Amino acid sequence: MLLSITSCSVKSSQKHTFSIENGSFVYDGDTIHIYSGEMHFARIPEPYWRHRIQMAKSMGLNAIATYVFWNYHETAPGKWDWETGNHNIRKFIRICQEEGMHVILRPGPYCCAEWDFGGYPWWLQKNEELVLRTDNKPFLDSCNVYINQLMNQIRDLQVTHGGPIIMIQVENEFGSYVAQRKDIPIETHHKYSAAIKQQLLDAGADVNLFTSDGSWLFEGGHVEGAFPTANGESNVERLKDTVNKYHGGQGPYMVAEFYPGWLDHWNEPFNKVTAEEVASQTKKYIDGGVSFNFYMVHGGTNFGFWSGANYGNSKDIQPDLTSYDYDAPISEAGWPTPKYFAVRDILKRSVDYEVPQVPDSIPVIEIKNIELSKTVDIFSLIDDCKFIESDSLLTFAELNQGSGYVLYRRSFGEAVKGLMEVPGVADFGVVYVNGRKVGSLNRLTGKDSLMIDIPSGGVLDILVENFGHINYGARITKNEKGIIEPISIAGKEVSGGWKMHNLPMAEMPDMGSLPEGYVDGRAVLYGGSFKLDTVGDTFLNMEDWGKGIVFVNGINLGRYWKVGPQQTLYLPGCFLRKGDNQIVVFEQLNDVRQSAVSGIKVPVLEKLKSA
Repeated sequence: MLLSITSCSVKSSQKHTFSIENGSFVYDGDTIHIYSGEMHFARIPEPYWRHRIQMAKSMGLNAIATYVFWNYHETAPGKWDWETGNHNIRKFIRICQEEGMHVILRPGPYCCAEWDFGGYPWWLQKNEELVLRTDNKPFLDSCNVYINQLMNQIRDLQVTHGGPIIMIQVENEFGSYVAQRKDIPIETHHKYSAAIKQQLLDAGADVNLFTSDGSWLFEGGHVEGAFPTANGESNVERLKDTVNKYHGGQGPYMVAEFYPGWLDHWNEPFNKVTAEEVASQTKKYIDGGVSFNFYMVHGGTNFGFWSGANYGNSKDIQPDLTSYDYDAPISEAGWPTPKYFAVRDILKRSVDYEVPQVPDSIPVIEIKNIELSKTVDIFSLIDDCKFIESDSLLTFAELNQGSGYVLYRRSFGEAVKGLMEVPGVADFGVVYVNGRKVGSLNRLTGKDSLMIDIPSGGVLDILVENFGHINYGARITKNEKGIIEPISIAGKEVSGGWKMHNLPMAEMPDMGSLPEGYVDGRAVLYGGSFKLDTVGDTFLNMEDWGKGIVFVNGINLGRYWKVGPQQTLYLPGCFLRKGDNQIVVFEQLNDVRQSAVSGIKVPVLEKLKSA
């Protein structure tokens, strides 16, 4: 009898079995299909985990897939966080089990996912002997430490030990990388991916392993002994033919990334996929006996500096939005969309288990006129004793910093003027002469030069922002940030005498301890407080601002940028509290002096302006 995984069986405390037999997924002896939805616990506030999982279940799904981001858990070299807040992977997986959902784990070590550096810790770049994503001993040694750390957390949460994890992925979309890196022998590629598989096995992975690639990329991505799944394959017959070729002439057949939406970049239109398209493809998969995982069923948010970046043929970088809404069936704030209900209707007619009622959404509130009563000139944070001096420009990594901002400074004894060329700006720079803003540099648009006039005794400052490390493609191995090539003025290289100052913005600035100050056009901190009688989700309206980040009650909500298409920042109600709340806005451009910000009830994610 063909079944789908029933919720009650997942909740049971008894040990269950899950296997791949005779071309089918088999759970406790019954042939089943997997209807999964992907959500990433790092992108969802921990107090909302259960709500989002319940939303997926109420759409008719029976499994949750999630990436594990290495750099989210190794917070500094050798320092691991598996317990605080969103880092508590065991709690997330246990909630999935309590809600009757199986778990598909995607641990990388490379994840992509529009996440900073695809999940790699930034400091791996500091080891000159280490080469990412290949058969390189220093890299594989680092991967092995991570995999053992992870397996120590989840080993007993596999279905073989009474937990909900039914499958674990080996690497991620490696076939794409093989196609992009034809300079590396295929034998070396396969030796690397086989090594990752072996590390998982040695660390205690004893559930079914799988790979995930475009159907045309299986040759490079498949790993012997791991079940192959396809990403983005809409043609059922092509899916079956390809899987058969690499899986002994039989299934099961699964699309591990079924895209109901798509990723989004700053300065590009917001991508949309219609409910009708998604519903139609869902029915095709079900009718064809294909299991699937919606990537994403719920995208969540790239809080802090966790958003990554892509690149294209015509663009040196394409930074990802703070919002990871993804036009998914469940919105960034956890709301059901028309797409959600279209899929739910199909699944309700197709599965033999009860599909629960849709949970209520988290309450939404409006916050009018949050007064920003204090300003702090960013240059007052610059401590002359903390400058790092060098004859050459140092990258973020060389300055032991992974994200945020760095101030580059140079004094000039003699006057100099002309075209200043900064071909290595990575990624956005605001330029000052003697503390006065004279322009900006933007890797996204290719603007890497401007006319400059520095008087005798003058000081040049360039405040550089890291957009997020590239997370996909061959260039992931060349991911330096800061000013990564020499600067020239009037055709002459500016060498010697450079000073760099770290501004990681890793924590919300303590406005009470900083001096009041404001200079027109200069980067500034705005601070304020506001009282609430009732808490709920809201969306900070940043449309009239320039570029920067926002902290509320110590939490970095992520980047805003006037170019769009995202014009609001999601502020979950669980970040707020009844009574006093604190807000700090770091505004990099400061073209217009601000006095207040407000929280509105509906996000603005599709309003594109020119960069």
